[in-house]
Amino acid sequence: MPMSTRAHTEGRSADLTLLIDGGCSVCAREVRLLRRLDRGRGILAFEDISAKHFAAADWGVTHEQALAQMHAFTSDGDKLTGMEVFRRAYALVGWGWLWAPTGWPLLRPLFDAMYRVFARNRVRWFSRCEGGACGIRGVHPAATPAPNAPAADA
Repeated sequence: MPMSTRAHTEGRSADLTLLIDGGCSVCAREVRLLRRLDRGRGILAFEDISAKHFAAADWGVTHEQALAQMHAFTSDGDKLTGMEVFRRAYALVGWGWLWAPTGWPLLRPLFDAMYRVFARNRVRWFSRCEGGACGIRGVHPAATPAPNAPAADA
């Protein structure tokens, strides 16, 4: 990931940069909490994937991948996805104990599956949509099929 894209605080890279969707109300609340827990230390940084300046390719993902699930990048350039992003972010700001059960061997598959269901449906469930189009670039509620919906004939 290019240094120009990475967030910096006091001349250093954040420990973890999260690609977030500013158009998702649940995501926005989560970011506000994480920023408050970071207390201005610059441990976490955030890039809004719905911002006009966001270039997914700079992060080594497509825009569709960024929309499909959480992505984050460590200061070393390692990519994290899904629930692991939350486990790592909360651990870095001192709340890892709260998220620890989501990583326990017997519970991890359940929490990871629950996150995948949320990620697949969050636009439909939580995004602001007006006039038939959602606030997220290029996403229309009708374009996201309902779960268990029959496939359209080709």
